[in-house]
Amino acid sequence: MSEKFEVGSVVTGKVTGIQPYGAFVALDESTQGLVHISEITHGYVKDINEHLKVGDEVNVKVLSVDEAAGKIGLSIRATQEAPERTEAPAKKAPKKRQAAVKTTMNDSSEGFNTLKDKLQEWIDQSQREDLIKK
Repeated sequence: MSEKFEVGSVVTGKVTGIQPYGAFVALDESTQGLVHISEITHGYVKDINEHLKVGDEVNVKVLSVDEAAGKIGLSIRATQEAPERTEAPAKKAPKKRQAAVKTTMNDSSEGFNTLKDKLQEWIDQSQREDLIKK
């Protein structure tokens, strides 16, 4: 197998099967390799069927050859020129929001109280018989 297909070589093959994770490509009558979904094209590929169909002839680059497992890793993307990168728009800083605090001067039970103000109330509550769990 490695005599025919060396890592780095570009060969023409035919798509023989498509799975959610990649496409199988026949390199000759007895040898087949896998193009992983991430190696189909530049950019994100959601559905391989939008890019390939069974029977398509494709140029592939041999990425890896595993003699023991009998597997060949292929890439279509490596045979294509990368698209020019367009500069991403600058990210906007998140808007800062200020919390609104409701203050009521008439009712002392609402709003913020200091521990000193609440301490005596808590002591009184802890000593009430109707609040103590039995």
